[in-house]
Amino acid sequence: MYNILKGTFLVSDGAFKKWRLILFFSALAIMTIASAHSADRKVHHIAKLNEDVKALRSLYVQKRSDLMELRLESVVRSRLKDKGIVPSKTPPAKILIASNTN
Repeated sequence: MYNILKGTFLVSDGAFKKWRLILFFSALAIMTIASAHSADRKVHHIAKLNEDVKALRSLYVQKRSDLMELRLESVVRSRLKDKGIVPSKTPPAKILIASNTN
């Protein structure tokens, strides 16, 4: 334990094998940390895309309801009244054509 605290095991005769092991574990730790950061980045990106999808769905529903309102006869009638176009007071006449069959 005393050698570990002083660090003499890193400069002794068999230190090359220990350095290789330390470098190997350091490389594994770096790859693990990089992989975790990459996964976190992807999770945050997916969460942002889900928020965007929810916002677009909300916008779609709002625009659809606006369109349904604009299609109402009362809205069309009020918009055309400003331009001087009013509905006819007399209903349309039905035209009947009699066929000459014997």
